[in-house]
Amino acid sequence: MRHRTVADLMTRDVVRARCETPFKELVRLLADHDVTAVPVVDDLDRPLGVVSETDLLRKCSVQTDSVSRTPLPHPQEWERAKAQGVKAEELMSAPAVCVHPEWTVAEAARLMMLRSVKRLPVVDEAGRLKGIVSRGDLLRVFLRRDDAIRDEIAREVLQETLRLAPSDVTVEVSEGRVTLHGSVTVNGLIPIIERLCRSVDGVVSVRAHIGYRVDESLAQHGPGATPPAGARPPERTR
Repeated sequence: MRHRTVADLMTRDVVRARCETPFKELVRLLADHDVTAVPVVDDLDRPLGVVSETDLLRKCSVQTDSVSRTPLPHPQEWERAKAQGVKAEELMSAPAVCVHPEWTVAEAARLMMLRSVKRLPVVDEAGRLKGIVSRGDLLRVFLRRDDAIRDEIAREVLQETLRLAPSDVTVEVSEGRVTLHGSVTVNGLIPIIERLCRSVDGVVSVRAHIGYRVDESLAQHGPGATPPAGARPPERTR
């Protein structure tokens, strides 16, 4: 199976800022290019940080408002200090959290969630900026057509990887939701099928209605064996 990579989804024409880019020019960059953040790069085009709308909005949040009608908490001290910045290197969130073009969508998404960021600069082996990928870019994998998902599961997962015959398990896909019907030799194969299907790009969920001919837990104890104490009788479909 070929997973979509960051290189497949990233924006390559990236709007950049320099460390010395002033506040108003940063605001203008976001507005003129209709973006919500820009990476800040050094002279070798290596990302040092990212300036986002949130970083710039701090300038407004700390301004004195003599006619305020809403009793909101005041910004924290570190936010007030950062809001005093007048150029990119003082305003940016740093260091930049970056990914490489060959990373999969799942890897990039996990990093975004772990670091609580909305976008990731994409860099080459030398750390130079090659693109940027956002949450919206990663979500585009879920726009894959149902027939493309079905064909990949049937051909690459079931036939090529698991060596199942086309008649063993059939695949239905609707809005990214996968439903499997059929029968396999042993029950231990069913969770493997489910796991591999979930790993296909664009899959939202997997339901398996798959029967089996041999229960591995019984086969290990020979013909006529009874399940271990406390074990539940095997279900014939999932």
